Amino acid sequence: MLHAASRRTFLKSLALLACTPLFGAGCSRAAALPGERGGRILVAYFSLPETDRPDSMTREEANSTVVVNGQVLGNTQYAAELIRDMTGGDLFRIEPKVPYTTNHKALVDQAYAEQQANARPELAKKVSNIGKYDIVFVGCPNWWADMPMIMYTFFEQHDLAGKTVIPFVTHGGSGFSDIIRTIAALEPKATVVERGFKLSRNSMEEAPERISAWLSALGFIR
Repeated sequence: MLHAASRRTFLKSLALLACTPLFGAGCSRAAALPGERGGRILVAYFSLPETDRPDSMTREEANSTVVVNGQVLGNTQYAAELIRDMTGGDLFRIEPKVPYTTNHKALVDQAYAEQQANARPELAKKVSNIGKYDIVFVGCPNWWADMPMIMYTFFEQHDLAGKTVIPFVTHGGSGFSDIIRTIAALEPKATVVERGFKLSRNSMEEAPERISAWLSALGFIR
């Protein structure tokens, strides 16, 4: 039996090569439905892989990453890129002006301190043309049973009124917690879809199949 970390890497690489056009030639893109889900799609996400080196990862680093053909992706980044490929949407990475540490213990402490302080980390950049999008997928990891505080900054600085907002998260066991209700409170004039997507860091190899099924159920892909 393969070691857990190496098995995850193998399965994820195999799944991406089989299912998405991003990392392999000859793959077919699932077509976006032109009907009731018409309109421009944005996939905005925050993701923080704790290393960019695919070899000799610690357990904590492996828990936060997916390795595809030697490229290290954060768990939420991987999910976001799959959603982008399957819907044909645009991709926007939510990043802080001051980068977070990638030391696991220090990051855990920083995330908790920001939450306790109700902090609003400054964004490196905003979506410059948010008005042209009708549907916004928004994704992040679950930190301390909530969104990372930079997500609060994102929602407060982007007016999503009149848009359909569709949440997705990766997590270590907490699922969504209250994240969907929080987003609805932050964006009261948006339609926040309650049927979001959640995936444990221990099941990332299932992401292509499960995301495809979820998007199909929502009516985005055939």
